[in-house]
Amino acid sequence: MAGVRQQLIIAGVVAVAVALMATAAEGFISKKTWAAVRRANRDGPFVGLVVPNTYEMVPVLNSPSFKASKGVPNIDVQGRRFRFGTIGGQNVVMVMTGLSMLNAGLTTQLLLSLFRVKGIVHWGIAGNANEDLQIGDVTIPEYWAHLSLWNWQRAGLGKDNELPLESAGDYTRDLGFLNFSDYTVGQAATNPELSANKLNSIWYQPEEIFPASGEPEERRHAFWVPASAPYYALAAKLEGMKLPQCVKNNNGTTDKCLPRAPRVARVARGCSANVFLDNAAYRQFIRAKFGCTPVEMESAAVALVAYQQGVPFLTIRSLSDLAGGGSALGNEAGEFIGIAAQNAVDVMLRFVPLLGEEESGGVAEDV
Repeated sequence: MAGVRQQLIIAGVVAVAVALMATAAEGFISKKTWAAVRRANRDGPFVGLVVPNTYEMVPVLNSPSFKASKGVPNIDVQGRRFRFGTIGGQNVVMVMTGLSMLNAGLTTQLLLSLFRVKGIVHWGIAGNANEDLQIGDVTIPEYWAHLSLWNWQRAGLGKDNELPLESAGDYTRDLGFLNFSDYTVGQAATNPELSANKLNSIWYQPEEIFPASGEPEERRHAFWVPASAPYYALAAKLEGMKLPQCVKNNNGTTDKCLPRAPRVARVARGCSANVFLDNAAYRQFIRAKFGCTPVEMESAAVALVAYQQGVPFLTIRSLSDLAGGGSALGNEAGEFIGIAAQNAVDVMLRFVPLLGEEESGGVAEDV
């Protein structure tokens, strides 16, 4: 009897070991998940919908414009849920990234690695650096930059001093800098030493990129990443779109109204960083230096991944506040987050069907 028990124990250990080996051989995605991915891809290619947060995604799920797939409604991979359906006849796969450049970049790469994606549309809310626009306006930038990759210069050195590793091509002074002493309160114009700041200067840097079409491990650099030219041109059809001017209470009565109805505006530049910007001085600096309109924490990461993979993309960002204050409105992001998020969703839901109309008309999909 003891011999039989021992044989059963050994057999069980062997079975567990074989199962573990099989799981390891599959990598971080199981055979079951890979099978579901293959089934889902039969309905591709998809428009990839990338959204930062739940309050920007839930209105899409609740919209009659989004029809969930009956075959494969969703697939969960590595903490991300990929939702399948259609919008205006376009097959779509939607995923929420979470906050920050890291989350946005990882999620976008996972989306493109798993599924047949012909283009990406990204939407959400943003702070505003352009005082010519107001809360509720929906912006569609032609270019995106990541503004939180820096070379922080040693105290005592200045603009004529070479940066560490600059000669090796790792860093550059081409994009300019922010000097902290320029923002010292009460600085003495006649005596710069009295207003000097030990934080000195930060120099803005481009991203190292490795395009899929290039040689592996052969780096290039990119600072301003262009949206898809056909997508950006197509977005001109949205500029006359009507958007709500007032925020409603839960009981349906009007709570607050904006000075004018929000507009859809194609703009030159948007800027991202791993920073929630609520400082007027820095807002004014990056507006003057880089021409930013929407400022937020994800779009440049989505842009950089899509650009390297050769996949067309467009970002739609609705303005929820004037970053750092100064607006005639209450200007807290929380006050108008509902109307800003809904406006971004409404514009996205209008844009995605346009892609199908353009494809049927023979317009190229590529960047």
